[in-house]
Amino acid sequence: MTEWAFWGCTPFLAAALFTDIRSMRIPNWITVPAFFTGLVLQALVQGWQGFLFAICGAAAGFALLLIMHFMGAVGAGDVKLFAGIGAWTGMLFTAQVIMYSVFIGALIGWIIVLWRHETGTRLRNTFSKLAVFFVLHDLSVLKGRGKEQLRFPFMLAVIPGSVCAYLYF
Repeated sequence: MTEWAFWGCTPFLAAALFTDIRSMRIPNWITVPAFFTGLVLQALVQGWQGFLFAICGAAAGFALLLIMHFMGAVGAGDVKLFAGIGAWTGMLFTAQVIMYSVFIGALIGWIIVLWRHETGTRLRNTFSKLAVFFVLHDLSVLKGRGKEQLRFPFMLAVIPGSVCAYLYF
């Protein structure tokens, strides 16, 4: 990944942060241009190699976040946004952003749980779901449902996650 790719991706991240905080949604008018501009600019700057770099990055970002989406951890806008981040920055950087964002998101989640004094309840629910999963081998118990699921804008974790990935890349 080159430095221009990170900085070119930044306006899309800023717009996604703004909309995610306001409405807990990342609209297509942010995600679709992020994907296509990353694809086109990588192809213009590096030719076919850049085009393949962007496609592989977009596929990695999309696939990894799609798994998280099926688990109920992120929304569809996050999935599409990470395809755009991948198109701009490639597979390795995108995977690092995801790793840091998940770690920071877990930290934010625990801060919220501690703030609300829900630690005991959440730990009991988690351990009971894990027990059911290991005994019955039922994946559906691991997916969060409705009120029990802790929700906050994932972009609050993605922005520091992308900064960490940039600093340590």
